[in-house]
Amino acid sequence: MLVSIKIRNINDLTPSFCYNLIMGRQYSAFRLFREALNGQQGWPLAWADAAPKKSYDIIIIGGGGHGLATAYYLAKLHGVRNVAVLEKGWIGGGNTGRNTTIIRSNYLLPENALFYEHCLKLWEDLSLDLNFNVMFSQRGVLNLANSDAQMDAYARRGNAMRLSGIDSELLERDQVRRMVPHMDFSDRSRFPIYGGLLQRRGGTARHDAVAWGYARAASALGVDIVQNCEVTGFRMAGGRVAGVETSRGFIGAERVGIAVAGHTSHVAAMAGLKLPVESHVLQAFVSEALKPFLDTVVTFGAGHFYISQSDKGGLVFGGDLDFYNSYASRGNMPIVEDVASAAMSLFPSLGPLRLLRSWGGVMDMTMDGSPIIGLTPVDNFYINGGWCYGGFKATPGSGWVFAHTIATGAPRALNAPFSLDRFKTGRLIDDKGAGPYPWLH
Repeated sequence: MLVSIKIRNINDLTPSFCYNLIMGRQYSAFRLFREALNGQQGWPLAWADAAPKKSYDIIIIGGGGHGLATAYYLAKLHGVRNVAVLEKGWIGGGNTGRNTTIIRSNYLLPENALFYEHCLKLWEDLSLDLNFNVMFSQRGVLNLANSDAQMDAYARRGNAMRLSGIDSELLERDQVRRMVPHMDFSDRSRFPIYGGLLQRRGGTARHDAVAWGYARAASALGVDIVQNCEVTGFRMAGGRVAGVETSRGFIGAERVGIAVAGHTSHVAAMAGLKLPVESHVLQAFVSEALKPFLDTVVTFGAGHFYISQSDKGGLVFGGDLDFYNSYASRGNMPIVEDVASAAMSLFPSLGPLRLLRSWGGVMDMTMDGSPIIGLTPVDNFYINGGWCYGGFKATPGSGWVFAHTIATGAPRALNAPFSLDRFKTGRLIDDKGAGPYPWLH
């Protein structure tokens, strides 16, 4: 994948940079031209498929976006390179590859707004940072309002965002109609459109490219990426984690972090922790390819529906949870019908469209709808989970703060509010105001 290389000053032209560029380790237009003359036969493997060593300074369990980002920032920012990422399947095969790729920072509460805004800023330079095109498209995210009460709520949220330095625009009905003319604006609409809240800097990215980009960058810094290595338990010594039992044998570690999305409660239980997390299935869908139809992301709160169009032309959309606890990455037909109904209510012209495929992700839902990133009662055991619907958009920021937390033993200011202790102290971060019911967040 080709990305441009930004040279900010002459100091960027280090000998190692020039060597990597000439030898082909740096993706560039020069390398693309060189390989075109060679029949595209000289491309090296993007990352090494490592065999596990006997021990590491740090083990990250989970080879999705969050785990790989954590390993990358540990190596890049903290100089910790004796790191392994253990993945039970293939990297990016879990929730990183099972989502609708929406990226935004349009939250009401400052803890969420500031954290996700930092994530969004990292997204904006991520392709250049990783030297890998993650296909980040800032096409905007539009939240539709279907009542006067929703317009008031969006005005409040938009004002809160602007007070935090985050872009937001409150749109009237006619402005929304000019932006997305294919929606049902008729008097017969089941959910009349009153306006919306727009964040123009939001958008989408390519989920597998994010996993591959972080894997390539982390591997280049010396991180071991170990696939097909399932963690089956922890070996404890003196109240600390001494290492992990895996399908490929025991691996020792000074510190262990987990970033396993919907399996957070299951893996944490192996270390003796019971978390305020429930796992639920969330389905998503993609249609057959269309000509350009939708150039932004639209979310529809009244029917809990969200939709965008991929670079391949397919419409990518999803809806609500399946509303029962499960670790299975597949859903049931009632939600398919519910999502299709919401799509038709919003875009009646989609009736003849055929679905290409669907999939399910396992959501780790917390009691307040916000993540847990930080320390645990086990001294050298760290948790990154409870992302509910928000995991993919948090990928770079999550790895950035989690790497710091593991490397230093203390959270950054951005993730300090997302501690596990908040459920004991009552300092919850309930952005939706839904109460202690995970399935409502």
